[in-house]
Amino acid sequence: MEELFRFLTAEGVDAALVEAARAFRRDHPAAAEDQNRVPVPEYFYYGRRTWELALAALLAGKNLLLAGPKATGKNVLSENLCALFGRPMWNVSFHVNADAAYLIGTDTYNGQAVVFRPGPIWLCARKGGFGILDEINMAKNEALAVLHAALDFRRSIDVSGYDRIDLQPETRFIATMNYGYAGTRDLNEALTSRFAVLDMPLITGEDLNKLISRRYPEINPKICDQFVRLYEELERKAESAEISDAALDLRGLLDAVALMEQGLTSGDALDMCVVNKSFDAYERGLIRDVIAARIPSDLTRDVVFGK
Repeated sequence: MEELFRFLTAEGVDAALVEAARAFRRDHPAAAEDQNRVPVPEYFYYGRRTWELALAALLAGKNLLLAGPKATGKNVLSENLCALFGRPMWNVSFHVNADAAYLIGTDTYNGQAVVFRPGPIWLCARKGGFGILDEINMAKNEALAVLHAALDFRRSIDVSGYDRIDLQPETRFIATMNYGYAGTRDLNEALTSRFAVLDMPLITGEDLNKLISRRYPEINPKICDQFVRLYEELERKAESAEISDAALDLRGLLDAVALMEQGLTSGDALDMCVVNKSFDAYERGLIRDVIAARIPSDLTRDVVFGK
């Protein structure tokens, strides 16, 4: 993942932190059988200060909680961190029915005998992986209580009916949470205290321009600038409650560019990936008006990706 190290250097991330991450990766190589779990990011996370804070926390052996509104790059940063440190990644998607058996593992019959089927937290602990606890505030606090010993100084897991296992030194947990999503709840203080909490900022216009340009190097710079301004305008409209944040979707904007690259017009691509994510007809009209002020609906691939 030398490209990611070069990216961080170009972005001006503290050289000592970058070198420490390189040393960690060199001193703790992933096992051959786990190499397929080391991610190769499609996107890089832009935000020098956020990178520095996240690296410092993980290098200090802490677990990290990435908190903030949608479209702040929490999952992108999580994947980037796993790739940078060269650790196998286990994703845990939380829901209201997640319980200890789902997280740690449970007994199961394999056709011949009852055996223990390990869960993602158990595997992460044994293999020194990075566990991504996605939307952690959607789970019941009772279920998360089983993680307390793994997340604090004890760094261990007691598996009922089996021996206690200690986390490998490389093991880290990175949790993500959005504010105000349906089904979410406040984390209890005992759990929150076990994380270093990073409040994720919204992406700047300059960084968004670099993100789009890096992913689509053939895009017309003037068109790229209009996409950035469109996103900023949607952001302002959402902040002032003129529209909901349904259209404030960074993934959707990037997906729209991808569809234009496949030959759809700008209008069709933005309808599918941005406008239609609102299910209110009146709001869809407002969003289309914002888009029309920036980007004509009939732009073709040759225009969007022409110089």
